Amino acid sequence: MGENADADLELVMAIVRPEKLSDVKAALAKAGAPSLTVTQVSGRGSQPAKTSQWRGEEYVVDLHQKIKVEIVVESEQTDDVVAAIREAAHTGEKGDGKIFVQPVNDAVQVRNGDSGTDAI
Repeated sequence: MGENADADLELVMAIVRPEKLSDVKAALAKAGAPSLTVTQVSGRGSQPAKTSQWRGEEYVVDLHQKIKVEIVVESEQTDDVVAAIREAAHTGEKGDGKIFVQPVNDAVQVRNGDSGTDAI
């Protein structure tokens, strides 16, 4: 699209525990990736289900509340960003989350039409 459309951009998507969000945000800022999108999500992985009780009825909670953090960075930054998230989100217990990396073809800033690395 723009002159920087062929720039190597990658989407780093991390699913982490809600209580680790502030640590992840601080680590990303320190790694030079302060721009991010955060979404509250529910999911099921290796973290065991919990049995709870409400109004005398037992029910199983197998979808755990998580936070999805998405960051688009230049490819050279990807390893640093992934390492920062992993260190900040790590507790050593099941349910710490996952990190996914995907290529991004282009990014376009809505306000002024900048594309590629200029847009991020």
